[in-house]
Amino acid sequence: MSGLLVAIYNPVCGDRTAKAFSEEHVLPLLSARGKTANKVIETESPEHAGQALLDAIQEVDAVEVTVVLASGDGTLHDIINHLANSGGTLPKINFAIIPCGTANALFSSLFPESATSAEPTARLQSVLAYLDEKQPKTLGLAAASVFPSSRSGTDGERRTLSAVVTSTALHASILHDSEALRKEIPGIERFKVAADRNSRKWYKGSVKLFPVHGEEAVQFYQPVLGTFVPHPDYSKGDGALNLEGPFSYFLSTVNVDRLEPAFCISPLASKIPSGNSSCEVVILRPMRDPEITADSAESRSVYVPKLWAAMGGAYQQGSHVDLKYGEAGKVQSEGEGLPVVEYLRCGGWEWKPDENDESSHLLCSDGEIIQVQLGGKVICTTHGHGYDDKFAVYC
Repeated sequence: MSGLLVAIYNPVCGDRTAKAFSEEHVLPLLSARGKTANKVIETESPEHAGQALLDAIQEVDAVEVTVVLASGDGTLHDIINHLANSGGTLPKINFAIIPCGTANALFSSLFPESATSAEPTARLQSVLAYLDEKQPKTLGLAAASVFPSSRSGTDGERRTLSAVVTSTALHASILHDSEALRKEIPGIERFKVAADRNSRKWYKGSVKLFPVHGEEAVQFYQPVLGTFVPHPDYSKGDGALNLEGPFSYFLSTVNVDRLEPAFCISPLASKIPSGNSSCEVVILRPMRDPEITADSAESRSVYVPKLWAAMGGAYQQGSHVDLKYGEAGKVQSEGEGLPVVEYLRCGGWEWKPDENDESSHLLCSDGEIIQVQLGGKVICTTHGHGYDDKFAVYC
């Protein structure tokens, strides 16, 4: 049994510079520091990266693996899921990540000061942490199990692991539609175009959130107090919380406080660290708005600027979590009104989309889009899925 160093790059992710950057900067840096990759892998498909890494692991019976990965979050997602579904016992796998994707949420969250720099050294921070023998940080994973309809006649479930984001509602719709815009708009601007196209949609369904393992209740961020408190409506029996739609936004993150260098959607992950494996859940429900009394075309139009006010706050160092509804539904940062954003910390959740709302059946897992069957549901958890300590990242 031995250690293994593998360099992987995705030549088609982001602006397609991963191959050149690896050859010009990453591999020379490893060589200069006395490290030689056992394998250098150029990915050919989403399945290829994980299988090529698995083959390399099995070839030498590696007990610990370091992967120098030049890609976006999607390739990391593909690798983790392929390995997790391989059926065998996995060694500890530590990633040194190089941001070459479109959004690079994990790198941007771990190295926020380097995320916007054009200097090659800035993109090498995780590799340098590996070379400097820093202790890698264990990645918390969210396991989303997609259950089929009880009427479909099929058995079992589909499970996907995410290291960044699991979502439905607007965020899932944005990722779904933005993929068709990738060739036309390769950068993050395509997400804004897709967001505009979906801004008037409300998503019907219900969600049940479960407390972090070992805690009494689902935690709710109270802007007036500036801290988390047990949600006032949690079940005294199991600590769970039931919320009914319609939803405008539903997003759950692990390991990150942002999805782009400037889009800090779950800022409390870094400002008020949990210390436990948990989901940071960000929700917008239009019917909480005092100005909205019914689900109508007019109400959906009225709500759009409030949706953008919240999303705009995410681009302003996460200030959306402190927004409140003032008189007549005015969105404001001061006062003691109802929070515009429901920011919750939990150990997992269950999403049941309305059978009559096709849009609510989209699930996003680190950019992978999954269609939930009619009558189906999603259960997402951060605990007890078997991969709690298998993957880590140098930071």
